[in-house]
Amino acid sequence: MSPDRSELLVHLPGLRRYARLLTGAAFLADDLVQDTVERAWRSGHLWPEAARLRPWLLSIMHNLFVSQVRARREYADVDLEQLAGPSDEGSRAQIRLDLAGALRRLAPAHREVLLLVCVQECSYEEAAHVLGVPMGTVMSRLSRARAQVRADMEGRAESKPALRRVK
Repeated sequence: MSPDRSELLVHLPGLRRYARLLTGAAFLADDLVQDTVERAWRSGHLWPEAARLRPWLLSIMHNLFVSQVRARREYADVDLEQLAGPSDEGSRAQIRLDLAGALRRLAPAHREVLLLVCVQECSYEEAAHVLGVPMGTVMSRLSRARAQVRADMEGRAESKPALRRVK
């Protein structure tokens, strides 16, 4: 299928939002979106039909992000605290900071699933396709991520993982 610029433009706001949440910084997000769009445009011969374009673009972005992070060896240091902008006031700002901290403390695999399903509103099937994992893995990671964020936001997050030895 040949690329259509208007089809791509429709997805830019969602791509930028997802990139901003992944990277935590506007300039990194802009670079990631640009790299994603460039790679998609160069792969125009691989474009899926319009209904499958969004998951395909998110897959490209996810793979680029993972590659970039691995190259820098800073995966655990992705800072999402910049989600709370300086214009926020009072308790809303504190909630956003708390949420950013809770997201930052999630394991990267759990954070990615949570962002895809809850922020990007991907279906479980689309998230599984983007991440290259089975749909059951998406559901499991999402359940754990939601439980951890909920516990963290309620102030009852555990300092140690809830793993125990079973004999």
